[in-house]
Amino acid sequence: MIGGGRMASALAEGFCAAGLVTADQIVVYDPAPAARDAFAARVPGARFVATAAAAASACDTVWMAVKPQQAGDACDAIASVMRGRTLVSILAGLTTGTLATLAGTDRVVRVMPNTCCLVGRGVSVICRTAAVPAAVVDRVMQLLSAVGTVHEAEESMLDAVTGLSGSGPGFLALVVEALTAGGERAGLPRRLAQALAVETLAGTGELLARTGEAPAAVRERVSSPGGTTLAGLAVLQDRGVTDAIAAAVATAAARAAELGR
Repeated sequence: MIGGGRMASALAEGFCAAGLVTADQIVVYDPAPAARDAFAARVPGARFVATAAAAASACDTVWMAVKPQQAGDACDAIASVMRGRTLVSILAGLTTGTLATLAGTDRVVRVMPNTCCLVGRGVSVICRTAAVPAAVVDRVMQLLSAVGTVHEAEESMLDAVTGLSGSGPGFLALVVEALTAGGERAGLPRRLAQALAVETLAGTGELLARTGEAPAAVRERVSSPGGTTLAGLAVLQDRGVTDAIAAAVATAAARAAELGR
C-alpha cells in the first residue's frame, strides 16, 4: 500500500479480519509517522518500508491510497518496478489511462470506495484495463467484499459513482444533522434526537436493501393522507430539497472529472 491513511488501514484491517491475507503480507509506505503508527495499531504485524519503490517491489498488487494531488509523485516513485504488477487505485478522478502512463504499467484497476469501508459497510465500484488478468480482478473484488459490497462498471460511470456513493456519506451525514436539529426544535434533547436520526437512517437503508422495494413505495406507504409525513414532505418539496440533493451529486461528479483532468 502506497499511503497508509484511514482508508488504507480500514481496507487492510478488513482484508485481514476476513482471513484473505495475513498482516505480514501487507507492505506499507507512508512518510508520515502518525499515519504509520495509526496503521500499525489497526493492523498489527503489517510491514513498513522506507520507500514507495520498496513497497511496490515486494508485492504483486500495489494499492495507491494517496491524495489525488500526490499521485504524480507517488507513481513516479514506483514506475521503475511496476512491470508485471497490478496497480489498484482508490484515487478520485484519475483515469486508468492516466494512471497507466504515470505508473508504467498497463495493469490498472480503478476503485471508488466510500468511507463506510471504515466499519465494513462500504460500497466500492471498480473498473479496469483490459490487460488485468481475470484472476487478479476476482481477487481485488474478493478483498473489497471484505469491507462491504462491490460493483463493476464502465469507467465512464466512475465520476458519477464518485458523486453518488463516494460523496454520498457526506450528504447523508448532513441529513442526519438536519434531522437532529429538527428533533431539538421539536423539543427533544440533542443526544436522543441524534440517536433517533442515525437509527432511522440506518433502518431505512436496511429496509430498502432487504425488501428491494423502490424508495418511492416506502415513502408512499408511510405517507398517510392528512398525516405527519405528508405535512413534512410538503415542506421539503416546497424548499427544493430533492432537486438540491440531486444537484449536489451532479456537482460532486463534475468535480471528480475536474480532478482527473
